[in-house]
Amino acid sequence: MSKHGRVLVAMSGGIDSSVAAVMLHEQGYEVIGMTMKTWDYASAGGSKKETGCCSLDSINDARTVAVNLGFPHYILDIREEFGDYVINHFTGEYLEGRTPNPCVLCNTHIKWDSLLRRADKLDCEWIATGHYANLRHENDRYFISKGIDENKDQSYALWGVSQQSLSRTMLPLGNLRKTQIREMAAERGFMDLVNKSESYEICFVPDNDYRGFLKRRVPDLQERVNGGEFVLEDGTVVGKHEGYPFYTIGQRKGLGITLGYPVFVTEIRKDSNQVVLGTIDKLARDGMWAGKLNMMKYADLTGRTLETVTKVRYNDDGTSAAITQVGDRMQVLFHEGVNAIAPGQAAVFYEGNDVVGGGWILSSFRQEATL
Repeated sequence: MSKHGRVLVAMSGGIDSSVAAVMLHEQGYEVIGMTMKTWDYASAGGSKKETGCCSLDSINDARTVAVNLGFPHYILDIREEFGDYVINHFTGEYLEGRTPNPCVLCNTHIKWDSLLRRADKLDCEWIATGHYANLRHENDRYFISKGIDENKDQSYALWGVSQQSLSRTMLPLGNLRKTQIREMAAERGFMDLVNKSESYEICFVPDNDYRGFLKRRVPDLQERVNGGEFVLEDGTVVGKHEGYPFYTIGQRKGLGITLGYPVFVTEIRKDSNQVVLGTIDKLARDGMWAGKLNMMKYADLTGRTLETVTKVRYNDDGTSAAITQVGDRMQVLFHEGVNAIAPGQAAVFYEGNDVVGGGWILSSFRQEATL
């Protein structure tokens, strides 16, 4: 055991997690690498070649780094629990007319828990990942804060990690920029990682075709939902669609309908198999409710209104909003309209760079309609 302690590093085979492992190794920690096998591409049914964090190439890339630096590397097979939780949830959310965020769910309920269980078996005090985010500890609370590289910041994806998990987590890349990470890898001779392309797809939908994935996952789905109605907000029927699970809030392209002016999906009505269309001004909402909260910076906000910047999707810049906790839900009142608030996505509340907490979007509304 080194004087700094033993740390289990989640290594996807990409440049970020590899450099995180290198940094900790050079700082004197006893590093153990762990690559998680979450998905079996042979059962995906897609047309694209196996790529991403679960491919054999990525596993070998992670192992090469470990071998070159002389620390152990293991493969952790979590396909069963990943399928039971993340993939079933992904499918179920679309069938409920919501838009899921499997990466957040995987981080909070699969990867961290799996890593910590294995860390205990390997006598590791810490776990570490290659996320671009910082971790702070103040007033007996652990919370995520934005990474300094605004273009790579991944704090949004970590809002659901528990206090107990954060207390044993290290995020070595939070104060580095992507350009620095590439330079560090190049200086150490890991040019394959420097030249490796990055994947932004959902790992178990390798061809990025979630419609095809749903049809393969639920064989009779298309015949069950085909022929639903496109309607306007006032109920006017304007056409037929392929089935409500195949559309998302804010979608414009691929609707297969022409009304003579641009329209977007503004609402999905599962029970009636209706997809509501509207112009861009009908897409905006200035209020929403979020549930299944995980509070970070503050343990509880009941009876208190806090000014925040709230993000409703990963690539959202965020919008100023007043949040108020009501029981196990959060009411969010935006100070201006926000387009395409999709139930099922994650809402993350920021105070400056700090993550106050987050939750899953339940519904959205227009404030004047509630008066």
